[in-house]
Amino acid sequence: MNAFDWLTHMGIPEVDTFDIIEIKFKGGRKEYYRNVDFLALNTGDPVVVDVPNGHHIGYVSLQGELVRLQMQKRKVRDDDNILRIYRVANQKDMEKWGEAQNREIPTLYRCRQIVDELGLKMKMSDIEYQSDNSKATFYYSADDRVDFRELIKLLAGEFRIRVEMRQISLRQEAGRLGGIGVCGRELCCSTWLVDFKSVSTSAARYQNLSLNPGKLSGQCGRLKCCLNYELDTYMDAIKDIPNVERPLLTESGPAKLQKTDIFRKMMWFSYNNDNDWHNISCERVKAIQEINTAGKKVFNLQFNEASEIEDLAAKSTRELELLDKKFAPAAPLKRKKKPKIKNKFQEQNPTAPRPQSAAPTTPKPENKEQEIQPAGNKNKRPNKNRNKNKNPNAELGAKHNSPKDQVKGKPSRQNVQGSSNPQGESFSTNPEQKSSGNKKKFPPRKNQGPNPNKPDNE
Repeated sequence: MNAFDWLTHMGIPEVDTFDIIEIKFKGGRKEYYRNVDFLALNTGDPVVVDVPNGHHIGYVSLQGELVRLQMQKRKVRDDDNILRIYRVANQKDMEKWGEAQNREIPTLYRCRQIVDELGLKMKMSDIEYQSDNSKATFYYSADDRVDFRELIKLLAGEFRIRVEMRQISLRQEAGRLGGIGVCGRELCCSTWLVDFKSVSTSAARYQNLSLNPGKLSGQCGRLKCCLNYELDTYMDAIKDIPNVERPLLTESGPAKLQKTDIFRKMMWFSYNNDNDWHNISCERVKAIQEINTAGKKVFNLQFNEASEIEDLAAKSTRELELLDKKFAPAAPLKRKKKPKIKNKFQEQNPTAPRPQSAAPTTPKPENKEQEIQPAGNKNKRPNKNRNKNKNPNAELGAKHNSPKDQVKGKPSRQNVQGSSNPQGESFSTNPEQKSSGNKKKFPPRKNQGPNPNKPDNE
């Protein structure tokens, strides 16, 4: 609950010429006293001050030039009515003050019993004893004026003290009791707020708050004081918002106002109380109101005529086409064809016909089952062994007897292999000749004849 001195760590002269110090008492009550003896005081030090008909103990809350500003804010005059500070409180003063504080709660309970016996319509909220046990201040709250003369006589005769009755409001009562607000901080009325201004429900309406008494009221039971903090900002922002007293007339139907955002200057409307809301700017609302005043209707909340929608669609289509051209992939560059290189045979004999390579002959399938393939096997790779010649030696001979070898005068590899066979047997190309046991015959290796150890060659 201490006031924050934001000039503590700044480069201010150590000796302050202003000699008035702010002293805080119980319940956040603050008063000003003059430091006549120029005592070296710090914030939070207990001091003994002069009060009417006695002395009291309080704590230093503020000193220096900030006290001058606070006095100007609270309109306190710097004159002779300001009392003085006696000394810094010692241990004996603090013990005597502690004894006086111990009497406050029993006195409060007894005072409430007397109020109930007298039937007074008042609520006793707090009691404060002076440190010299000579005087007690009774704080109460009431809706109407109360005649408490009989109550004062009973209290003075029972507690043997001078009695002072002081009426406070409900907000001041909440400030004296203290507490934590819904914002998570200590109550403003118990820390820094001194002047309690009146708060009305119009402040909640301007800020678009729900008129729920449970959420708008504070611990005192009245409207929260913080509703006035941002009211001026809302009043300045609401000047540019048009006043919509009746629905906007459109061809799609009457549009009723549902919500307004005064800071973004946006307004939400719905057609025939539909759940779909359409937001438009405040300038657009003013333009529609002017058209409706002239006795005309707009097509919808966004456009005045239906042709504007078509123009907007065509414009967006053109923009998309431009974007497609801009980000379209570049066309691949055409490669130049390289000139074909003639072989050595055509260079030597340009008039000779070009030799053609013998294409491998594949035998026709014997059965129709080999010709017709099921439709489901189109994507399957063909079996290489199915179309191959059953006698690989025939294909090998055709391969070796290429015209390229005949032109150059080279003997075919079949003849070489035949000469290498000691028995002089030739390989037959008849597919009906099969070895016993249905074993597959593989072509011989290059530059090597058939294996003489096999039983077929014997």
